Amino acid sequence: MKKAFFYVLLTMVLILSGCVNGKTNNANNSGPSDSDKLKVVLLIPGTLGDKSFFDAANKGLQKVKEELGAETKVIEMGADNTKWEPTFNQVVSQGWDIIISGGSQGTELLNATAEKHPDKKFINYDTDITDTADNVYSVGYAVNEASFLAGATAALVSISDMPNANPDKKIGFLGGMDIPGINTFLVGYIEGAKYAVPDIKVVVSYAGVFTDPGKGKELSLLQYNSGVDVIFTAAGGTGLGVFDAAKEKQGYAIGVDSDQGSMIAETDKDKANLILTSSVKKIDEVILSAVKEIQDGTAKMGSHKVVGIDNNGVDIIENDIYNRVVSADIRTKVNEIRGKLASGEIKVSDAMGMETSEIEKIRQSVKP
Repeated sequence: MKKAFFYVLLTMVLILSGCVNGKTNNANNSGPSDSDKLKVVLLIPGTLGDKSFFDAANKGLQKVKEELGAETKVIEMGADNTKWEPTFNQVVSQGWDIIISGGSQGTELLNATAEKHPDKKFINYDTDITDTADNVYSVGYAVNEASFLAGATAALVSISDMPNANPDKKIGFLGGMDIPGINTFLVGYIEGAKYAVPDIKVVVSYAGVFTDPGKGKELSLLQYNSGVDVIFTAAGGTGLGVFDAAKEKQGYAIGVDSDQGSMIAETDKDKANLILTSSVKKIDEVILSAVKEIQDGTAKMGSHKVVGIDNNGVDIIENDIYNRVVSADIRTKVNEIRGKLASGEIKVSDAMGMETSEIEKIRQSVKP
């Protein structure tokens, strides 16, 4: 009897132990499942909700899920870059087939992680750094070309008889930081504005941060109060403050990275109607295309490619707001400029290859 009771008790302990262990394992399983689906994870070096850079990447991941049937997950790593490396290290141990992240600030970490894990495939969906690890699909964008179109649009609107344009030939630019990646937007914007209106003036501000809409609004109000009637933002989440200021002052704005006008129209149509267009990197399409190429074995890993207007990698958005608010004459002129950019007739300078003194000279050339 004692021996039989012992075996029954032992069996119950093993059963209970198995149940507990199974529950614990399920709770800790934050990686992919055991399915045969392609498994793709996106690491955001910040947080979603910027209606710009990060949201565009997430849109790409959603397309990967919907069009390729992949198992996907997005991880918001936050603005504290000291937490990015532990997140990368955790993710590479979880069995994802493709790991995606983007941004020049995290490129060194992404490459270092990739080099330690040559069996993994990585996509860097947006970087200005051309050096890359052998197992990374690296992409950059000719944002200077799209910004050239944004500058031409802003300048033409500024001298037009549109309701919120004033007599001053003065437009604005709000950058997140005074760094080469942001100044590439600025230089293209200035060159496009001067191409369309040679004597245009451009007020330039830098917020020093990409996650502070309040700071963006404060700087934009100063610009509108100085006589600026159109502001182009290249400032991530900080740029959302430009649109708040535009609504308050009834000025015009141009967004960046995503179709920000259409996004904001979902909650505030009055504000959205002041966002004439957005200079966009087609990040969502690039992510989808990159995953497809890796999946079918045609991806050129270990090299960096730049996509521009000529291969539909960048542009300005021609949405309902643009077609309704911007005059037909301006839209025709902008379309002509687009054609010249695509054909190579117009060449746009790239701030990534410039000295600081050269960029300052360009800023001074349009200073009010």
